[in-house]
Amino acid sequence: MREVQLPATVLVVDDDIAIGQLLKDFLKAEGFHVLVATDADKALAMLHQEPIDCMILDVMMPGRSGFDLCRQIRETSDLPILFLSAYDSDREKLRGFGLKGDDYISKSASPGEIVARVKAVLRRSQREQPTTRVLDFGRLVIDLTAHEVRVAGRPVPFTTREFALLSLLAEHPRQVFTREQLFERFWGDIGDRQTVTVHIRRIREKIEENPAEPHHIITVRGVGYRFEGEKE
Repeated sequence: MREVQLPATVLVVDDDIAIGQLLKDFLKAEGFHVLVATDADKALAMLHQEPIDCMILDVMMPGRSGFDLCRQIRETSDLPILFLSAYDSDREKLRGFGLKGDDYISKSASPGEIVARVKAVLRRSQREQPTTRVLDFGRLVIDLTAHEVRVAGRPVPFTTREFALLSLLAEHPRQVFTREQLFERFWGDIGDRQTVTVHIRRIREKIEENPAEPHHIITVRGVGYRFEGEKE
């Protein structure tokens, strides 16, 4: 889990478009950033494209089931997963927990209850994280726990949004984020997309030796940005 102060991202995976949209609306109303996928392959693609904090996963889907997808994800990730199923039998629940699912919810549950369960799983996951998290790139050090950035040993002031944006990029080195992805994650659906460029420029001015020739935050022309740097 990323210790970023702005909204967590929830991926809803359900082949029923109406259910996916309903959950998206309720989760967005609670401040979450929400993505929706209608099958396992699309969900995996999203997992590779954008950091996800929690997944609501339908058990019964065409092609690979939610259980199959969970099994694959668990090979490399401890992403919090909540199973969503029309079947509420003890056998199904045991199977879900056996695959290391974090919760099992019946589709008869209200959207409000599902949102509450997502919040509970995220709180539990955050408590299980190490108490101190520091990203050390030599000259640049990002202390996620203390919410502090040090450059050449000196603390540099960052706004909450600047810190969250830098942390997201730094925790996923070499991963390209589009300007649209960054805007929707940190500013929502309304506003001037140019604000992403403005914030990136401000961050570069604070962390780069030469902001005109950045070493850490690289522009991928026509796409967006990626972070370069090896942890020490």
